Amino acid sequence: MTSPTEKARRGRAARKQVTRTSHGRWTAAADRPDPLDVLERQAADRLVELLPIRYGRMAASPFAFLRGAAAVMAADLADRPDTGLIVQLCGDAHLLNFGLFASPDRALLFDLNDFDETLPGPFEWDVKRLAASVAVAAREGGHGEDRARQSAQATARAYRSSMRRLAGLGELAVWYQRFDTAELLPMIRETKLRSRVEASLARARRRTSLHALAKLTETREGRRHIVHDPPLLEPLTAPDSQAVDEIFGEYRDTLPEERRLLLDRYRFVDAARKAVGIGSVGTRCFIVLLTGRDEEDPLFLQIKEAGRSVLEDHLPADGHGHHGHRVVAGQKLLQAGGDIFLGWTTGPAGRDFYVRQLRDMKGSAVVETMTPALLRQYAELCGTTLARAHARSGDRIAIAGYLGDSDAFDRAIADFALHYADQTVQDHALLTAAVSDGSITATHGI
Repeated sequence: MTSPTEKARRGRAARKQVTRTSHGRWTAAADRPDPLDVLERQAADRLVELLPIRYGRMAASPFAFLRGAAAVMAADLADRPDTGLIVQLCGDAHLLNFGLFASPDRALLFDLNDFDETLPGPFEWDVKRLAASVAVAAREGGHGEDRARQSAQATARAYRSSMRRLAGLGELAVWYQRFDTAELLPMIRETKLRSRVEASLARARRRTSLHALAKLTETREGRRHIVHDPPLLEPLTAPDSQAVDEIFGEYRDTLPEERRLLLDRYRFVDAARKAVGIGSVGTRCFIVLLTGRDEEDPLFLQIKEAGRSVLEDHLPADGHGHHGHRVVAGQKLLQAGGDIFLGWTTGPAGRDFYVRQLRDMKGSAVVETMTPALLRQYAELCGTTLARAHARSGDRIAIAGYLGDSDAFDRAIADFALHYADQTVQDHALLTAAVSDGSITATHGI
């Protein structure tokens, strides 16, 4: 068994392969793929009628573009040497892929909340994507270049200090780590900020299936129906209806026995097709309404197509052989407390899907309105959370050894974040130009 001293030595040795300061360098390679071509290839198997919504959402701002362009950034990161220190990557660790959700014991937790791109890979890829998103968000918020740098550097510093702390803990202590939001409020001294956070937590607690029942459904002829809002929420076609039936039956078998019994206490009421997110728009996604004891006891589930991770063009596959299984396994590994209805299955035409609750006290930040101080604190929280997620799967002692106790890594990541923010602005301009000249069709405001 490798000792902690040997693991730390291995981490420090990785600096010879990739120095910490080298992470700050970014210039686009001469043969860098056209980012719009990357997006088009990714969309090849998606629902064509929804793609204008995807491009319209991405065209809204550089930050929106970055959110939808995980495939573009994956190719850019793969073009650089890596540390070889492998963790289970989120694969899309931008600011808005962290948020609030309920644990099985009904505590309100803060954690990563999107795992479509999860795959094992070098830890720094997630850190760089997170820091770049912080820099882009800070610039769009008008915080200025110095504060954008400070926030990006604070992200990396929080990741590093948290990983070094976790390196000193035992295995179970690391596994049981979680960020309960009950611990968050006592840390906030500023009255206005505390009130804002309290309001966000209260909104998240209200976002349950019962809340969704009032918002997403209506009663017609004595029966509940999902209210349609084309093209975002549409009735199922006959093939879609058949797909949902097949998916739902096989999904049940991927749940633990006790969860199957619980699911069996619900009955199917209605389903609809839904367009979700930015980067995910065009993938096949459905919501299903079930009821338990009575109509006032609802459960909303989301059935979402799982395609190839954007990282799979650049990293080895993880061996699951099923993308829904990959997403579910990655989520369970990265998250501190998981959705009790999380499962996976294969649908018609061999398409892979995973299933989760649509709403279970879920909430996300509104970074567009954050003050510089709040964005920095939120970025630090995300950096800390990312380190905890990585520590569950990777060699946290080796990573801590690589990072060290100086701020060399932090400053380099901040440099990278600002350079990549510049790249994102350029890539976003390519998209808006393509929309303007008609070579890409985009639907705005949806």
